[in-house]
Amino acid sequence: MSFNNMSDPRRQTKILRYKAPSTDTNPTLEDPTPDYMNLLGMIFSMCGLMLKLKWCAWIAVYCSFISFANSRSSEDTKQMMSSFMLSISAVVMSYLQNPQPMSPPW
Repeated sequence: MSFNNMSDPRRQTKILRYKAPSTDTNPTLEDPTPDYMNLLGMIFSMCGLMLKLKWCAWIAVYCSFISFANSRSSEDTKQMMSSFMLSISAVVMSYLQNPQPMSPPW
């Protein structure tokens, strides 16, 4: 066993354990995309519910999926799931009130 240590070219004193950079000291490492998409999803879902615009409701679902996909596992999921459920309810309510296919917004 000591023979293996003798032939090992690595220096034990130079080996350092990796530590992930802290977001407290460097706030630029934090990605704001999930927060922005969550906010956009809520805005579009409220427009879809109040104005009965189906395309707004579908954009809200899309934004909610992006927010969920880009979020960290350590974040609180209550707000994200409420945004997702709000966007789903906007789609359901807009199609319950008018079951016709969605017309293009232009």
